[in-house]
Amino acid sequence: MEIANHIEAIGREGERLAVAASSAGLDAPIRWCPGWDMRELLRHLSEIHLWAASHVARRAVREGVPELADLEASWPDLAIFWPDDDDLIDHYRATNENLVRELEAAPSDLATWTFLPAPSPRQMWARRQAHETSIHRIDAESATASMGGFEPAFASDGIDEVLTAMAPRINELPLESPVTMAIHPTDVGERWLVALGPDGIETIRGDGPADLTLTGRASDLYLAVWNRGDDTAIHLKGDRSVLDTWRARHRSRWPRTRDEDDARAQAAR
Repeated sequence: MEIANHIEAIGREGERLAVAASSAGLDAPIRWCPGWDMRELLRHLSEIHLWAASHVARRAVREGVPELADLEASWPDLAIFWPDDDDLIDHYRATNENLVRELEAAPSDLATWTFLPAPSPRQMWARRQAHETSIHRIDAESATASMGGFEPAFASDGIDEVLTAMAPRINELPLESPVTMAIHPTDVGERWLVALGPDGIETIRGDGPADLTLTGRASDLYLAVWNRGDDTAIHLKGDRSVLDTWRARHRSRWPRTRDEDDARAQAAR
C-alpha cells in the first residue's frame, strides 16, 4: 500500500476508536486485552503515537522508547502521563493528529531508527501505526454494540505485516517439531505459509502443504492472526491445535507495568 493510504488509515481508525471509547466509557473492559479497560487502551495508544512520532521527527535521543524529557521538549502539551479522565479521549485524538502531521511532513528519505523490515523508515512507521491503530480500534469497538471490518486490500496488508515482518522476530519456540499454517483469503489473491518450530517463526508469501489452512475474508483473517475476532467467520481445515499454538506463542505485549506508569506520571508533575 502507498504511504498516504497508511497515514490516512491512522487518522480514520483513530477517530473510530475515539468514538467507540466515548460510547462505551472508560471503565469498559477490553475483550482481547486481559486486564485492560478503555482507559488503559487509550493511554497505551496515546503513548505509542508519541513514541512513533518522536522517531519520525528525529527527536528521540536513543533507539527504542524515548525519555519522557524528550517528548516534553517536543510536545509539552501532549507528553502528559496521564490527563484526567474527562480529557483522555481528546488527548488521544491530539496524539493521533500529531502523529499524522509528523508522518505527512516527513521527507521520503527520512533516516531514523526502525524495528521491522520495510522499503523506507517512513513507510515502516506509517504502516506499523496504521495497523496498531486499526487493531486497537477493533479492541475499542468490541466494548460496544457494533464492530466494523476492513477493506480487503488493507486487511491483506495487515496480514502481511504481522506474518512476514513481526512474527519472524521470534527466533525460538518451545516446540519439538515444526508445524505449518496456511492463510488463504477469498477476496484477495495473496497467500501465506507460516512455519512455527524450535527455531522460531518463518513465513513465505506463497502456497504449499500445511497442517492447518485458514480460509475466509481478508478482514476476518486479519483479526484471526492478531488473536481477535470470531473463529466462526473463518474456515479451518486440518489440525486446529496449530492455531492454538500460534495464539499462545505469537503475542505483541507492552512491557511496562502500572507501577512504571505511576512513576512516569509522577515524573511529569
